[in-house]
Amino acid sequence: MTIDVPPQRYAKGEAKRREILAAALTLVADRGYRNSSLQEIADAVGLSKAGVLHYFDSREELLAEVLRERDNHDAATLVEDNEDTVTLFERTVRYNSTVPGLVHLYSRLVVESEDADHPAHDYIRDRYTDTIGSLADSIRARQATGTFAAGIDPLVVARMVTALSDGLQLQWMHNQDLEMSEVFDAAIALLARPEASPGA
Repeated sequence: MTIDVPPQRYAKGEAKRREILAAALTLVADRGYRNSSLQEIADAVGLSKAGVLHYFDSREELLAEVLRERDNHDAATLVEDNEDTVTLFERTVRYNSTVPGLVHLYSRLVVESEDADHPAHDYIRDRYTDTIGSLADSIRARQATGTFAAGIDPLVVARMVTALSDGLQLQWMHNQDLEMSEVFDAAIALLARPEASPGA
């Protein structure tokens, strides 16, 4: 037997789920991964922990969805028309220094989600696939216009750039005096053709 659920109940449930995600995103960004308990998230939206777990199976699933929400927010606020993924990466690296809690959450989940049963496993796998593919396309386009060194496989460069970004975040978590964007921009300049490099 199928039980029909009124559309307004779906709408209310989705609205509450979005409210929980927004509260968790704010708490993690402000206070960090370790200092944002499920109880604090529940308090922020007027629910019990059990109430939050009605919408998410576990804290790990909620945190994975927080990263998806972070990606949606970044896409809406950081992406500019007609820019390529390399430029977006450069801007994102600068922005990440303003949200240490989310950097910490992402770095932790990258490691923890290598287990195929982890709630963030598919998200991290797909994110790497999409990011590296988009970067490779941008690098290929730059090579075609002569603004990037042509003798390197775009996919290899895309993996290098992604690894550099992730690695800088790990170092920055230990030393927030590190200027991530300075190092990242220098690496991109090294990959560009000499005439496209700053100061050439």
